[in-house]
Amino acid sequence: MMPADFDPDRVQTVTFDSYSTLVDVEAAEQALNRRVENPRPISRLWRSRSLAYTFIANQIDTYQPFYEMNRDALQYALDAHDVALSSSERDEILAVYHELDVFDDVRDSIERLDAAGYDCYVLSNGNPEMLSTMVEHTGIGDIIAGVISAAEVSAFKPAAELYRHGAARTGTPIDAIAHITAGWFDIVGAVHAGTQAVWVNRKETPSEPFGPGPHLTVETLTGVCDALNI
Repeated sequence: MMPADFDPDRVQTVTFDSYSTLVDVEAAEQALNRRVENPRPISRLWRSRSLAYTFIANQIDTYQPFYEMNRDALQYALDAHDVALSSSERDEILAVYHELDVFDDVRDSIERLDAAGYDCYVLSNGNPEMLSTMVEHTGIGDIIAGVISAAEVSAFKPAAELYRHGAARTGTPIDAIAHITAGWFDIVGAVHAGTQAVWVNRKETPSEPFGPGPHLTVETLTGVCDALNI
């Protein structure tokens, strides 16, 4: 089901997902590459298991910080591929999440949004410590209004509670928020909660047939600025 077309006149506040939207999680594969022979399948299983754990945690009301979810998912991916690493080696791989590469379009796009009067926030599953280092590493701390973590409500995306908490934190009616994300499940959650959702499809992947689609699809964050006519 497709929502109505994107309405730029409704937008007052812009929220951004973090991982895969502002920063490139594929860099984690490089950290694996230094320690294992075939990192790609491990990296993919790590990422998919990490998301699966958050989905399950929502359903059984068993929140733990995303860093711990990510650690457990990495350990499972290593075990599933019969890769034996010490806990210190595993933690060194995990540490890459504190220094992921920022996408080239991020700084300029958020500057354009900020200059046009839109308050910009990060709304993420990441726990506060992870998000703090991400903001510092990407150098966007001076142009975002704040960071909103799943830890504040002990619920992960796509739970509506997190998006509604974000609206309350920003002081914005939920239908006046544009949520920008590369994650399909994040699109589904944002639309369900009542925001306008923008899918950043950097890899030109096919759209998901399940659930509501985005109000707008762009290839880069520059497309968001263009859609808002700024």
